[in-house]
Amino acid sequence: MDLLIEIASPINEIVDQLGANDLPYAIPLHPNLVHFTIGLFAIGIAFDFAGAFYPLEKRVFRFLALPVTRTGFHDVGWYNVLACAVITFFTVAAGFYEMLLAVPLPGIRSVIGQNAIDTMLWHAIGGVALLLIIVAMTIWRGYQRFVWRKDLGRQVSWLYLGCGALILVIMGVHGSLGAWLASEFGVHITADQLLAAGADLQEVLP
Repeated sequence: MDLLIEIASPINEIVDQLGANDLPYAIPLHPNLVHFTIGLFAIGIAFDFAGAFYPLEKRVFRFLALPVTRTGFHDVGWYNVLACAVITFFTVAAGFYEMLLAVPLPGIRSVIGQNAIDTMLWHAIGGVALLLIIVAMTIWRGYQRFVWRKDLGRQVSWLYLGCGALILVIMGVHGSLGAWLASEFGVHITADQLLAAGADLQEVLP
């Protein structure tokens, strides 16, 4: 075992250079990128819903003198889902990188009884699954926009909108696992690690 520890590896070299929050940079990237993924996807689905219900809404828009069109709503829906698919590759990559450097607090279980390793494992599996689902939704959305429904006013099917709403619910559940890694297990949060070690934050933090 001691021999394995002495073997030089890229991970060991990185660990030796870590700063605050056990990362080589100031704040974790993954949680910030996650909010781009969630926000872009939610906006994309919401604007496609607005485009789908446009015949019911257009009198309201005319009354308010808002110069909006059904095509405009669907344009926003398409470009946001496309941007979501692109940025989610970086979200998942950052998540795996930061998971390799994670040092969770020992002896703690989440509100559903999982330990830190199980929570990270399910969060990682869910992240990859969501990436594949988002890419599939983007391809589906692209075919609807440019092939299947290009001559129709409503660019998206009701099934697509239903799947989008369901994925948002799954994102909420999946996001809870990531939130517990920070709030319960103190992953990449220096203050939580110091408090668990019995340190006085006013003395040890600048």
